[in-house]
Amino acid sequence: MPSTKYVTIIGIGMDGWKTVTVEAVRAIESADVLIGAARMLEPFSYNVKPTLVSYQSNEIAAFIQTKDYTRFAVLVSGDSGFYSLAASLTPLLASIKDVQVDVISGISTPVYFCSRLHMPWSDLHFVSLHGAQSSIVRQVCAHRLTFFLLGGSVTPAAICRRLTEYGRGHITVHIGENLALPDERIRSGKAAELTEIETDRLCALIAENPDWEAFLPCGIDDGQFVRGKVPMTKAEVRSVCVAKLSIGSGDRCWDIGCGTGSVSVEMALRCPDGQVTAMDKKQDAIDLTTANARQFGCDNIETILADAAVQCGDLPSPDCVFVGGSGGHMEEVLTAAAAKNPQVRVVATAVSLETLQEWNNATQRLGWDADITQIAVTRTRKVGTHTMLSAENPIFIMQRKMSKQ
Repeated sequence: MPSTKYVTIIGIGMDGWKTVTVEAVRAIESADVLIGAARMLEPFSYNVKPTLVSYQSNEIAAFIQTKDYTRFAVLVSGDSGFYSLAASLTPLLASIKDVQVDVISGISTPVYFCSRLHMPWSDLHFVSLHGAQSSIVRQVCAHRLTFFLLGGSVTPAAICRRLTEYGRGHITVHIGENLALPDERIRSGKAAELTEIETDRLCALIAENPDWEAFLPCGIDDGQFVRGKVPMTKAEVRSVCVAKLSIGSGDRCWDIGCGTGSVSVEMALRCPDGQVTAMDKKQDAIDLTTANARQFGCDNIETILADAAVQCGDLPSPDCVFVGGSGGHMEEVLTAAAAKNPQVRVVATAVSLETLQEWNNATQRLGWDADITQIAVTRTRKVGTHTMLSAENPIFIMQRKMSKQ
């Protein structure tokens, strides 16, 4: 057995020949054995060497550990640093004694695709939908250029339909199929025009949004929401509540008693890689929340028509919970959230002393350290030539205080 094994993970570019680097070719030619998926190995079949046809990290690592070769070349498509097998394989190899790993970069899909479009790629926001779902519309709304790596159940047509459904059918999309191969095809157009487009399974899409959100909205003006007869958490209160939740980009959030959905929207803006579950027992509230999710391009909001006291236990584990209305079941909601995630961050609002007492009773039983703030917002309105003050109802904002880790 050799004392040291040398493993080179090689990005072979888009087609294995036209876009492969000289350094990569030299490493392949000097290797004792080639490893990779069949389509990675095929361009180098002229180089008669032993091969392992595999794209499973565990299988490749076991092969390297047990086989009596000195130099291994693991071939991956595109670039080794862009959604590549290298990410899962490198840690496995690091745990094997006497294995030395080197990585050779290649030309990735977005770099090649943008060169064909005569477009710089430095501003791209990357989203992989290769075998996964994501908040498609929210990602596009928040960025000027969004690159989607496809290959699973989400197709370019599905992306275009989602954008159109959420009122973004005017956005330009570029679709690339079989990039760098003889049957390469690139098509561009408005999302609304490409909702039925047929493409190969492995392809890429770039959404170009000139009206992207250049800043993260906070305390959105009340008049921008679709309104009905359902109560709404007003802008000033909403901004304080959302700030107190410290929502991360991948967080899962609950909005209990979602009403108009204004808090759901501001939550969703802050967790484009996560999800907001908005619950209310009134159909009017669910309809308004759905309408506002579309208004603001928040396809990471799901709505549930149910009583919180009954349904909360079935919801996904939350990182953050906002309780705008519990229907008298504050303790059941907080207990369900804590059972799912003992470190859940919680904010609730109250306009009555009875709801405030519900919060105090519930948090005491749960052993939480709680903080209560009361704010009163006064706005101005014109009466003839005079500007008058118009006070909103005072609001209690209750927060679970989290201990510092």
